[in-house]
Amino acid sequence: MKKILNDPSTVVTDALRGLALAHPELLRVSTDPAVVTRVEPTPPGAVAVVSGGGSGHEPLHSGFVGPGMLAAACPGPVFTSPTPDQVVAAVREVEAGGGALLVVKNYTGDVLNFETAAELLEAEGVEVRTVVVDDDVAVTDSSFTAGRRGVGGTVLVEKIVGAAAARGDSLDRCAEIAGRVNSQVRSMGLALSPCVVPHVGRPSFELGEDEIEIGIGIHGEPGRERIPLEPADGLVRRLLEPVLDDLPFASGDEVLLFTNSMGGTPPLELYLAHGIAERLLDERGIRVRRSLVGPYVTSLEMRGISVSVLRLDDELTALWDAPVRTTALNWGP
Repeated sequence: MKKILNDPSTVVTDALRGLALAHPELLRVSTDPAVVTRVEPTPPGAVAVVSGGGSGHEPLHSGFVGPGMLAAACPGPVFTSPTPDQVVAAVREVEAGGGALLVVKNYTGDVLNFETAAELLEAEGVEVRTVVVDDDVAVTDSSFTAGRRGVGGTVLVEKIVGAAAARGDSLDRCAEIAGRVNSQVRSMGLALSPCVVPHVGRPSFELGEDEIEIGIGIHGEPGRERIPLEPADGLVRRLLEPVLDDLPFASGDEVLLFTNSMGGTPPLELYLAHGIAERLLDERGIRVRRSLVGPYVTSLEMRGISVSVLRLDDELTALWDAPVRTTALNWGP
């Protein structure tokens, strides 16, 4: 195992210290418990959007803390959910009277720990709503989940609901918008190679030299099938067709297309895949109104991609376009 680290047991804490030093104008970082909050306070009466999950998926979630997106994020150990006390500490720091919306990927540990935190916060008098993201069409259940996994759609939920909170929407309205995004987005990914979890020290799964895994999860969970490597046209089609058929998407739809690197895929290959996906959508009469391309939901150094498609309406488009300032997404005035 070759990694840039000192001690596998302190890798998350060490990385958080570096994050704090790199972005003091934007973020406040604590390590006990591990919580990342934005420097800009939540406006009085506004909703605080809080998320989190296991580390190793950066920039998810800490990279999306900032004006127009998350008020706080709770990074757990690598591929391990944050604890309820982390979530409670984060909400206490950023909640400003408008309640807290918790955005949770559908993994068993995340769901249970965020549910526990919500109960503790409500006992303190904090109004809480929870939205569970489950956009992955690859499998119904896995070793980590009951039901579908939460993957790339999480970024889109966090951006859009963060903009709704920033414009002053109520807690119930923010929860409705986040739920609407989740209901309209579908995702699927593939892996060309595994990743190595620092404290494990060996690949999370084995692939032959010419094999790929279709439908992989962001922790290296098995997908739908293992096949020989084939040209990019075929690979992108294998991801996109199940995504489009699941909702289903139809001719005339306007969408946001998110082509994501799992961490080790270079931009050259990622943009190539995105171009293929846009062409396949155009062949179905589906218009790509907005795009996002890059390593936004990663699995350490895994080589692979995922594709997410979100059906847009005018409100969701306007919320996507709204200003955001985070370490990973930054646009608008």
